[in-house]
Amino acid sequence: MTEFDFRKYGQTLKLILFKAVNEIFPSAKVTIDHSLNNGMYGTIQKGTPLTEQDLKTIRKKIKEIIEKNYPIILASDNCEKIKLSSNTIEREDIRKLLDNSGIIDINHYEINGYYDYLYTDKPYNYTSDILLFDIEKYNNGFLLWYPVDKENELPRKIDNPKMAKVFQETGEWEKILSVSTIGYLNEKILNGEIEELIRVNEALHHKNIASIASDIANHDDIKLITIAGPSSSGKTTFSKRLYVHLRANAVTPIIISLDDYYTGRENVPLDENGCRDYETIEALDLKLLNENLKDLIAGKEVELPKYSFITGAREAKGRLVKIRENGLIIIEGIHGLNEKMSESIPKKNKYKIYVSCLTQLNIDYHNRIATSDVRLIRRLVRDSFSRSIHVEETLGMWRSVRAGEEKHIFPFQEQADVIFNSCLVYELAVLKSYAIKELIKVKVGTKSYQTAKRLISLLNCFLDIDSKFVPDDSLLREFAGGSAFIDINYGKYY
Repeated sequence: MTEFDFRKYGQTLKLILFKAVNEIFPSAKVTIDHSLNNGMYGTIQKGTPLTEQDLKTIRKKIKEIIEKNYPIILASDNCEKIKLSSNTIEREDIRKLLDNSGIIDINHYEINGYYDYLYTDKPYNYTSDILLFDIEKYNNGFLLWYPVDKENELPRKIDNPKMAKVFQETGEWEKILSVSTIGYLNEKILNGEIEELIRVNEALHHKNIASIASDIANHDDIKLITIAGPSSSGKTTFSKRLYVHLRANAVTPIIISLDDYYTGRENVPLDENGCRDYETIEALDLKLLNENLKDLIAGKEVELPKYSFITGAREAKGRLVKIRENGLIIIEGIHGLNEKMSESIPKKNKYKIYVSCLTQLNIDYHNRIATSDVRLIRRLVRDSFSRSIHVEETLGMWRSVRAGEEKHIFPFQEQADVIFNSCLVYELAVLKSYAIKELIKVKVGTKSYQTAKRLISLLNCFLDIDSKFVPDDSLLREFAGGSAFIDINYGKYY
């Protein structure tokens, strides 16, 4: 192995895992579901429950395949030829994708007589290129770890039980919608069933938000709701939809934005590279924020600050607010789960919500769609139509955005009282046409070209869904446009 590439590393290790399981349990169905605990979570359905001994046997077989230094051979990269042979393909997920898609980038690989499929990322040339991995039993499946930053170092193992519970709920949603991979979604589009699927998927969102609102309304001690989540997770629309559901529970909230508590462009701390770090919590006026929160909860009228991103400073005049007797405060911002943000408020008076786009859909059973890719596609579509930001700028800043999330958001996600999955199983089929129009603007040879090319290949697996079928109160409208919540300042007045 010449140069470390975590995508190639992960693809190679997955192929070896699938070959190992196939040799031990030839009729088993292996599924890679999502990232969890800094690893990849998957299941092995083999007729009997997966045991610790099963995984010891699989681990031993993986090491054996690595040591034998098998070549990883590209058997075919011709979609048409693969489609012509689809009648001999035993895996239903692959048949569904090939039968219900157009010309897509699909690659057929062989390792010593075992065949499998990959899409946008290639593997290494030999099984011996894998130097480090770990696999352990987790719940009913397994967790697989491999290097992502340094080739000689595994990520730190953590436990995210609340996140695991949300993914379990996501699995239940997949059963309700009868869609787990792109091929099944495309089949519903072709069969004219997509309107029903959209309505049911949106109803699941509403049901979840209604449950959260009901839980909040049933606890009289709750005075402050904090909503946090990574970029393009849908925090803004979620906040306003939660506001509506709280009003239906006879609760009248006010909404406060953390953005208004920026200390000012000149006062923002510098990061390790000497650049203004707008993501750090120290860029906020925490003293004023905590004073305002205490006064509001005490029933006082408060003048909230108003920050101008044009001038990079606080405006001279803010807005007067006061919460009602049956009211509470909603704060939305990336630091919503950090105790520093609201340390003046007792924990019993706070309800923390983490909003994240946790992918519900796989390409096929063995190839997942990264959550960060879905958020990036959301962001570049929104940036293009509502912020006039060029796609190369969005792609160029994504690495630093992700670094900020790792530092300021993800470490606090398990502190949330509830986690809301904002992903919609059908959304990439809607965003496809908008995103590709932007991605094709990325020039060959630029730093972002390979990312743009990879995202286009992913999106081309989907058939298009017309955005007219998306309800105007859908969280997806925050990114695709036409949201019923735009320019409506819910909770602004008391």
